[in-house]
Amino acid sequence: QVQVVESGGGLVQAGGSLRLSCSASGSRFSIYAMGWYRQAPGKQRTLVATITIGGRTEYADSVKGRFTISRDNAKNMVYLQMNALKPEDTAVYYCNARVGGSHWGQGTQVTVSS
Repeated sequence: QVQVVESGGGLVQAGGSLRLSCSASGSRFSIYAMGWYRQAPGKQRTLVATITIGGRTEYADSVKGRFTISRDNAKNMVYLQMNALKPEDTAVYYCNARVGGSHWGQGTQVTVSS
């Protein structure tokens, strides 16, 4: 059973920074891709950024140039450095790990005040 746990959310003023961390444990196989998604109240969950085991990254247009995803394959951890945060970045951020299926964490709240 793969377990995914996020940490690092919180409250920050617009223009500030936060760093999210996520660990994935319990897999006997290498995790092909890990990523971050977010869901604002009343909206669907959408992709923020993903990174493959080879280091290929993908970002939502709305976060390009502000957010950076990185990964430690040895530790099965993924990070999201969020800079120049905007109120519209407010959401619950979920970590995802793709290995033998798609596995989700419980989410961490990020709130950006104006």
